[in-house]
Amino acid sequence: GLGYNVLAVNTTGSTNTAVGSQALAANTTASNNTAVGASALVANTTGALNTAVGLESLDANTTGAGNVAMGYSALGANTTASNNVAIGYTALAANTTASNNTAVGYEALAANTTGAANTAIGISAGSAITTGGENIAIGKDAGLTGSPGGNITSSDRYVLIGDENIAQAHIQV
Repeated sequence: GLGYNVLAVNTTGSTNTAVGSQALAANTTASNNTAVGASALVANTTGALNTAVGLESLDANTTGAGNVAMGYSALGANTTASNNVAIGYTALAANTTASNNTAVGYEALAANTTGAANTAIGISAGSAITTGGENIAIGKDAGLTGSPGGNITSSDRYVLIGDENIAQAHIQV
């Protein structure tokens, strides 16, 4: 590791890479993690196969495994959830225990806490979803007030495309 207090309490964890102040500082036995950025994966103890790039990305993670977080505070509140992908500033930032989510874009799925298997692509896409699962939100502000589906927070299995400014939509069925 490179930086202040990186891998500070690591005992048997192997093949970890830590760059930045406090990166993987609490890691004890987890292996195959990559943390780049101050406080990236700072609380991780036994969660393996995680990749965190960015200030405070995956910083609350303790045992969650197989997560990818890129961007400031991406998956920042994640503790035990696994197999999430968050790319973008605060993408999936409030997620704690929900697994199998994909968020790509600034604030995509930012408020999600326990909703699992959501997919959001675009600026603020699905950012109001908190507990709803298996939703798909594509495009800027999809799933927010003013979007065709309205403000989606706890609903399941919705497909949401775009915001109220879409002039036309064409689909071949």
